[in-house]
Amino acid sequence: QVQLVESGGGLVQPGGSLRLSCATSGFSFSSYTMSWYRQTPGKERESVAAITRSGTTTYSDSVKGRSTISRDVYVKKLYLQLNSLKHEDTAVYYCRANLGGLLYWGQGTQVTVSS
Repeated sequence: QVQLVESGGGLVQPGGSLRLSCATSGFSFSSYTMSWYRQTPGKERESVAAITRSGTTTYSDSVKGRSTISRDVYVKKLYLQLNSLKHEDTAVYYCRANLGGLLYWGQGTQVTVSS
């Protein structure tokens, strides 16, 4: 059974940092592309960052230069380091696993950027 559990969200001031984590189980973590998405009320879920099985990373323009996606294949966790946070980064952040076209999502973790 595939499970994805995000954590690490919270309230942070503008300019601050957070590290989000996604604990995974039920599949071969190192074999698939993993991604972070985010969603705000009334808007579609948008891609933030992704990391392929070979370790290639990609970022959306909205977070490029301010974030780092990484993974620890030994503990089967995905991470997203967010720096220089802005009000517009406020969203629910989701972890996604793409298992050969089958998509699995976590429940999300709320990030709120506010002074």
